[in-house]
Amino acid sequence: MSAETAASTDILVVGGGLGGVAAALAALDRGRTVLLTEETDWIGGQLTSQGVPPDEHAWIEQFGATRTYRALREAIRDHYRRWYPLTDEARRRRYLNPGEGRVSALCHEPRVAAAVLDAMVAPYVAAGRLRILYGHRPVAASVDGDRVRSVVVEGPDGTRVEVSAPYVLDATELGDLLPLTGAEHVTGFESRHDTGEPSAPDEAQPANMQAFSWVFAVDHLAGEDHTVDRPAGYGGWAAYRPPRWPNRLLSLSAPDPRTLETVARGFTPNADSGPVVADQSKDAGDKELWEFRRVVSRKLYRPGFVTSDVTIVNWPMIDYLPGPLIGVDDKERDRHLAGARELSTSMLHWLQTEAPRPDGGTGWPGLRLRGDVFGTADGFAKAPYIRESRRIVARRRIVEQDLSLTVRGEHGAVRHPDSVGIGMYRIDLHPSTGGDTYIDVASSPFQIPLGALLPVRLRNLLPVCKNIGTTHITNGCYRLHPVEWNIGEAAGSLAAYCLDNRLEAEQVYEDGERLSHFQDELTRAGVELAWPEVKGY
Repeated sequence: MSAETAASTDILVVGGGLGGVAAALAALDRGRTVLLTEETDWIGGQLTSQGVPPDEHAWIEQFGATRTYRALREAIRDHYRRWYPLTDEARRRRYLNPGEGRVSALCHEPRVAAAVLDAMVAPYVAAGRLRILYGHRPVAASVDGDRVRSVVVEGPDGTRVEVSAPYVLDATELGDLLPLTGAEHVTGFESRHDTGEPSAPDEAQPANMQAFSWVFAVDHLAGEDHTVDRPAGYGGWAAYRPPRWPNRLLSLSAPDPRTLETVARGFTPNADSGPVVADQSKDAGDKELWEFRRVVSRKLYRPGFVTSDVTIVNWPMIDYLPGPLIGVDDKERDRHLAGARELSTSMLHWLQTEAPRPDGGTGWPGLRLRGDVFGTADGFAKAPYIRESRRIVARRRIVEQDLSLTVRGEHGAVRHPDSVGIGMYRIDLHPSTGGDTYIDVASSPFQIPLGALLPVRLRNLLPVCKNIGTTHITNGCYRLHPVEWNIGEAAGSLAAYCLDNRLEAEQVYEDGERLSHFQDELTRAGVELAWPEVKGY
């Protein structure tokens, strides 16, 4: 297929999420040129355009992240210290949590992360070494044998650019390059007979995928009425009870992910329950929903500057379950996207009109959508929060028994001689389109094997986010912010290393000396390849 214009670069990164940005920065830092595409007008993916504060492990402030990811975190904090009228006490906090949210030690506004990421890439844009095509999505690819020659991306006005590059990195949220390039890949749930995983079903379920969510931000202005119009499908959502769910979805209760027991959550706008310690290893933090993903805490500012906290609604009650975005035609995909927005709007309308209040009344009409938090006019994130992607069939597949604390015990996760990074999170699977509620498995701190980043056949296509060689189950702990960044940094570094040394990625993987040399380069760049002795949770 021909495109209206053509471009070439050393490394093409399709998708501007965290993995894509990390990959681009790593390659740029090694002297390469990069063309980066992004479907929205913000880079950062789940951290920015999808509106999700970082989900991280308990040791993130000390170790367990790459140097560049740590720099990103500190730059976000510094942005608040420099530009926001914080109290003196808040400004002095070593580990400033701008929103004092309970899900993360760094709950912040998505727009702040977007500004910081823009600043990180700006020097390379100014130097002409990085070109970013915003509003572009991949629509076609040219493949010659086992090599991807070019990818066609389409802009919002329908114009197309055909980009050729020696290395092509798939950083899309759904693994969109995999079917376009003919890469061997899987979707949904593998079978226990295939993977040997204790939590897998007897039969493969390729259409069974984790729910996606369309998140939104609100503050609360007491005495005012900001009630949104009742959505057309509100009646259906108000009565909707998912399979294996204890009650209606629109409520303040849901199963506990770890025990599956029904748990009632609190929701009190501008509640102040005292000092917040965000540590999911001890407390998931979701019992008080206002504070759970709070990104603006009025207490941290000089008196009177902020009228209300701002919180992001990303709860189980807005997990969209009727169908996936993968394996369906465009019409059905659009229907599910619209359905997710309607579900989220219905949840907001329910909160404003029917939600039980502690004083015995119902509804919080003062809840106001805050689209400025996302850079949107309607109060919703720019893009849906995606938890599961197509996944490559990789040289090395990561399975549950590689890192399950129950299986591995005191031995810890499997150690990989080809490690290109580390990560840690529970295997945390949200309710799925196949009717599952939660799959939540304690895991051990794990490594990221290079083999999981290499497709079994294609030689110059690399995955850089949720599309690596995990399973449906292990995707649940490899999909979070610091791990995605590490995957992207490793993939971008590998592409640059191969170009510098005239090597194929498989040659680095298969040759012990070359692999060791590449790992040394990663270590010097601040990528941690192994964990200190710590226990899982």
